[in-house]
Amino acid sequence: MVKGVNRQVLEIHETGCDYFEKALFFVKPEYSRESEGKLKTKAISSVMNFTSVPKTRKQKIKSRVIFIGEILASAGVGAFVTTMFLR
Repeated sequence: MVKGVNRQVLEIHETGCDYFEKALFFVKPEYSRESEGKLKTKAISSVMNFTSVPKTRKQKIKSRVIFIGEILASAGVGAFVTTMFLR
């Protein structure tokens, strides 16, 4: 089944990121009466505020493993220092 959709869409080509060539923005119905210039300005500022590429699942798992390793290393150092002072 095909449903009719009446949405205003902005397509931004200057993403400022090497990974993405364009971004699509779907305008909320309550802002569809805004001027095109204002919508483009908001869209471009949103694109430019993106600071990084979303992490992949492998990168997330790797960062968690590193974090757990850091916690275990800190606990080990704390245990070593504690045993040295309790002698």
